[in-house]
Amino acid sequence: MKKNYARFGKLMLLAILPSLGLAQQKKLTDYVNPLIGTAKMGHTFPGATVPFGSVQLSPDTDTIPYAFNGKYTGTVYEYCAGYQYKDKTIVGFSHTHFSGTGHSDLGDILVMPTQGKVQLNPGTADRPQDGYRSPFSHDNEVAEPNYYKVKLDKHNILAELTTSTRVGMHRYTFPKSDASHLIFDLTAGIYNYDEKNVWTVVRVLNDSTITGYRQTNGWARTRTVYFAIKTSKPFKNYGARYYDKETPYKGFWRKFDQKNNFPDLAAHNMKLHLDFDTEDSEQVMMKVALSPVSMRNALANMEEEVPHWDFEQVVSKGKDAWEKELGKIKVDMLNEADLVNFYTSVYHANLMPTIYMDVNGEYKGLDQEVHRAEGFVNYTSFSLWDTFRAFHPWLNLINPSRNADMVSSMMAHYDQSLLGMLPIWSHYANDNWCMSGYHSVSVVSDAILKGVYKGDAEAALLACISTANARPYEGIGDYIDLGYVPDEVSTSSVSNTLEYAYDDWCIAQVAKKLGHTDIAEEFTKRSNNWRNLFDKSIGFMRPKDKSGKFRAGFDVLDTHGQGFIEGNTWNYSLYVPHDPIGLREAIGGEKRFETYLDSLFTMELPDKYFEKTEDITREGIIGNYVHGNEPSHHVAYLYNITMSPWKTQKRVREIIRHQYNNGADGLGGNDDCGQMSAWYLFTSLGFYPVAPGDAHYWIGSPLVKSANVELENGKTLKVVAKNQGEKNVYVSKVSWNGREIKDFKISHDDLMSGGTLEFVMSNKPKKK
Repeated sequence: MKKNYARFGKLMLLAILPSLGLAQQKKLTDYVNPLIGTAKMGHTFPGATVPFGSVQLSPDTDTIPYAFNGKYTGTVYEYCAGYQYKDKTIVGFSHTHFSGTGHSDLGDILVMPTQGKVQLNPGTADRPQDGYRSPFSHDNEVAEPNYYKVKLDKHNILAELTTSTRVGMHRYTFPKSDASHLIFDLTAGIYNYDEKNVWTVVRVLNDSTITGYRQTNGWARTRTVYFAIKTSKPFKNYGARYYDKETPYKGFWRKFDQKNNFPDLAAHNMKLHLDFDTEDSEQVMMKVALSPVSMRNALANMEEEVPHWDFEQVVSKGKDAWEKELGKIKVDMLNEADLVNFYTSVYHANLMPTIYMDVNGEYKGLDQEVHRAEGFVNYTSFSLWDTFRAFHPWLNLINPSRNADMVSSMMAHYDQSLLGMLPIWSHYANDNWCMSGYHSVSVVSDAILKGVYKGDAEAALLACISTANARPYEGIGDYIDLGYVPDEVSTSSVSNTLEYAYDDWCIAQVAKKLGHTDIAEEFTKRSNNWRNLFDKSIGFMRPKDKSGKFRAGFDVLDTHGQGFIEGNTWNYSLYVPHDPIGLREAIGGEKRFETYLDSLFTMELPDKYFEKTEDITREGIIGNYVHGNEPSHHVAYLYNITMSPWKTQKRVREIIRHQYNNGADGLGGNDDCGQMSAWYLFTSLGFYPVAPGDAHYWIGSPLVKSANVELENGKTLKVVAKNQGEKNVYVSKVSWNGREIKDFKISHDDLMSGGTLEFVMSNKPKKK
């Protein structure tokens, strides 16, 4: 009997099985827990989706607005993914979601089944009877890859969800009623506020087919989602309500009764209801297809991907897609909890970015024109400030052809950009310009240097240079002229400077590879700009004004208002991944550098220093090391350039045990589109990309007992950890195909050629 790992707190640890390995005893999808990380900051969504699917169909559990009386509510931050495990009601099921972002949008086409009196208001959490929302219990909730089920207690309706890439399929089991309904709240959205909806159109083509679109102005300034809806049973009636403010001009559509059975609907804000008669336990199904281009394409997507009404077939095909992705890595772990965490991390690292094109290859570009992707799959929603660090390097190892398509998507974005820039945070034919750095440069460079991107490398280099020289953006002009971003120019002046310097180093590496010595020299020089903000008198990075003076009254512990984004100088001063030796010497040499790292992990960071920074919570902190935010993700590996590399081994295992757990609170911070999970995956295998753009990984301490990674080129990478155990966190010896590794590094080319990375583990550190 298959266990339900979706229920919080129900996991039973199994005894360690024989050498065959736990992960080989049953399907790998059985080890995925989509509820991990759904609490606290709304990290992830638990609904149905296929790998990188355009449709990510999931329950939303409240309607917290972005602002109330013109002021940011704060609480809305918990609903970045729409779902909060602590909530006791479900508002409905929407078709688009982000996974673990620190800002949000989406939540398109919210659907809720009801019966009885038509209610088009959602009601409130404490009075669900006043609206269409429903109480529910986690005891009646199941979340699995590409399948979600929950009983809606208010009307005794069973809801089941599944998807293809572009189609969400719903199955609702109704009680006997002559007043069963499907409510469509087209005003709903995540991070919603008045006037976010620009325009909504609905066309009722017949008694079972509806098309339309919704345009919003939010994180993405101009975002349009086209949809097509089909029901398995004809609806007997339908109706609509508009929720627009009164305007002086009312037009002549008022000649019609637009509330009841009127097929041609349009407004800023609109809600619909479809009405049915249902027998006891009758199942009414619905398909909702999305398109970035047109209603016609949405219908075509539906006909191509789900032309039938076989719900179980859609579930099965989606699970097969997940088995294929999960099956690229087969691991043996110390216990089943680790297996659940490992394969859930693989799952999280296959949710985003999302495919953003129709079955015919068409997509809407940054220029708002329709384009056709020739020779690549187009993707959107690149959370690059997070994902350049480990997620994209993870794809370069595990799924390089997919990452190559993502680089091609970034290049298409650049070609359509009037500003001549690669994406900063691309999102549904927009750039929302979120966070700092120009880290598409890192992703593009890493893919070129590792031989992943097969496109025009010269054109890609020019795109990187153009982005790095976009003077009007976030202090880049001052950065070029002064060698740093001045304090008065940006509230994240130090973060920007450090991240620009790293990205510039990436450009230099590509220029070297392509033989452009002059470009390589220019950007190598720029990559040293981190030194301009290192204050030797205090041993930390520090904001500096245009006159060259360091900021007075600087607080080295505060994470707010000190020149950094989502971090303090204790963490950010270590962000020189491209020149760790130079940083070590600037701080004072090996001994002082090691002391710095020791202090970071063992000191206390009082709550007052991060209480104003909503991305940082106590759960994501060890000492003053903030793992819940990405800038520190490489830091534990820096012990490898001290006299005590065994401390890297100790710390990475400590981080895994402290920051990754099974259950709704299972992540110590936002997963940020797979970055937190990619860190876990690399670290579990025993190595990590400290500086993407450098084709080497740094050795840590594996969590796996063994792993087989089936590489895309047909080779197999094996990881073996002899004497593995909970207390055996130290590496007494590591070797590649029998050759001992002494510098704690292994190259990407070695791993891609296939072979065995063998660790000998011990409970005592090797202190030589």
